[in-house]
Amino acid sequence: MTLTDPFDSALVLALADDGVLGEFNRAGVLAPADVHVARRLGRLAAEGDEQVALAAALAVRAPRVGHVHVDLATVRRTADTDADSDVDVDALAWPEPETWVERLAASPLVSVGEDGPDDRPLRLVGTTLYLDRYWRDEGAVAADLLARSAAAPPAVDEVVLGAGLDRLFPGEGAADQRQAAATAVRRRLAVVAGGPGTGKTTTVARVIALLEEQAAAAGARPPLVALAAPTGKAAARMAEAVRAEAERMDVAAPIRARLTGVDASTLHRLLVRHPGNTSRFRHDRRNRLPHDVVVVDETSMVSLGMMACLTQAVRPDARLVLVGDPEQLASVEAGAVLGDIVGPAAATAGEAAADEAPSPFRASVALLRANYRFGGVLADLAGAIRAGDGDGTVALLRSGAPEVRWLPVDVASCGDGELAAVKAEAVATGAEVLEAARAGDGSGALQALGRFRLLCAHRRGPAGVATWNPRVEEWLGAEVDGFGSDGAWYAGRPVIVTANDYSLRLYNGDTGVVVARPGGWAGVAFDRGGAVGLVSPSRLAAVDTVFAMTVHKAQGSEFDEVAILLPEPGSRVLTRELLYTGVTRARQRVLVAGTEESVRAAVERPIARASGLTARLWGAGA
Repeated sequence: MTLTDPFDSALVLALADDGVLGEFNRAGVLAPADVHVARRLGRLAAEGDEQVALAAALAVRAPRVGHVHVDLATVRRTADTDADSDVDVDALAWPEPETWVERLAASPLVSVGEDGPDDRPLRLVGTTLYLDRYWRDEGAVAADLLARSAAAPPAVDEVVLGAGLDRLFPGEGAADQRQAAATAVRRRLAVVAGGPGTGKTTTVARVIALLEEQAAAAGARPPLVALAAPTGKAAARMAEAVRAEAERMDVAAPIRARLTGVDASTLHRLLVRHPGNTSRFRHDRRNRLPHDVVVVDETSMVSLGMMACLTQAVRPDARLVLVGDPEQLASVEAGAVLGDIVGPAAATAGEAAADEAPSPFRASVALLRANYRFGGVLADLAGAIRAGDGDGTVALLRSGAPEVRWLPVDVASCGDGELAAVKAEAVATGAEVLEAARAGDGSGALQALGRFRLLCAHRRGPAGVATWNPRVEEWLGAEVDGFGSDGAWYAGRPVIVTANDYSLRLYNGDTGVVVARPGGWAGVAFDRGGAVGLVSPSRLAAVDTVFAMTVHKAQGSEFDEVAILLPEPGSRVLTRELLYTGVTRARQRVLVAGTEESVRAAVERPIARASGLTARLWGAGA
């Protein structure tokens, strides 16, 4: 079955019915943009070979679906379809790989090998085909990280460092954090990887303190530190966490004062957009950042292109610290950069095997394994998902443990009765938020809002946010007296910011609650680092209601309890990383609603993004 509606926006109507591009477009493998770019490239180079055009379209498609390149030897088995249909992708007219590669190698559109000419839009390396931009970005990131990991170490006063490590990381329970901090102080590159609750931000704050102590011991000025993250919300959360940790640390008063005054920015603001060019930044290889230390949190969300811009902008003699969870959802753009960087170190806890020569790059990777946020069944469930253990995941969901509940239902078609547990939590939370909001208690309303959240895989569709936000509003309207009776900006309405507003210091992903104020007007309460700030609704240009949110949007957030609504098993976004990220948003309890088929499909389907970065960093056998 293929797409047959002549008015379907996914069809390129000008394609001949018997052409290969038309066949792959009607099957839903290629989107119109993929086809149009490939055809334009063919016209510019006078290239009429349909097999070359198909490969070019697949190379254009690859970054659109998260890949860095397309492997022509395996794409027949790994490609999927954008169409909601039963298309047999393997039955399409795929070229034979060896002949396909030969035709590409002869094309004027294609540069062959690592040393091929630099003036062609496609790059063929073995059987992998890149858009030239992504090939360059991948090579630049690998070269910069390898050079930084192999660089001569900075001068370190080991006596001062040892005393600082003993003071800030006492006890055997902090061994992983201690090792990560030592790595960040002793090396130009440190990758601090770990799951939620493993103390990544705590480690970062103490690393900065240790570097301050190194500067003081050497009689040098304090290091100029940049804290950054992919999103404004993540940057603000990082700065707040570092400031809070500084208040507790056993450090000299001047160091504490500087740490409590730190701020963080998005990567875009750190690098500074180049006027008139959305893909370039002012800080690059010719105009490096002035900072001595650059720390990037939530690195799992950083795309390959942004990482290329970052690594070239950091001074060679500066320290670069990359922090994040490689098991979480990757960037919505091309690449799974943090996962590629951590690579095989994740399987060996960052230690080389006894018969393996020490690797300079391996020495830059530190893993945090001890979980300080939750344990017991929640930790076991997260571990089973991360390990791809479908039977173990299902057994834990069925265990009856109070921390885990499972509703084995089809979310798209079941009624309120089958979702009574979800409804009860949503209504109870909404009622509590509303009570505080009507009393003008912004702090209480925000605290209540953080106790429970519905998480969806999709934005749209029967299991998506666009369906579930109105459904929760209907539940509250039926169950809670007066709910929603005072217009669009009703008291108790939870909102999420959908675009950064630097003038208000609100960032994409920040959540707030509409609260009643004296005089009958409403204000929207937002958390301002432990304090509550009120913003007039008239000043908020980009917000949505947020009884439910996507797992992507929830990344980096925490709630006492989450309910995860799983889509049908065939959903393209239903992956191991999505389920793991959703489960690990919960501090105390998790509820999973979805069929066993959906649960198993998620656990057994890791995100597999085609990339050559791991091989470049760790060797071809990695």
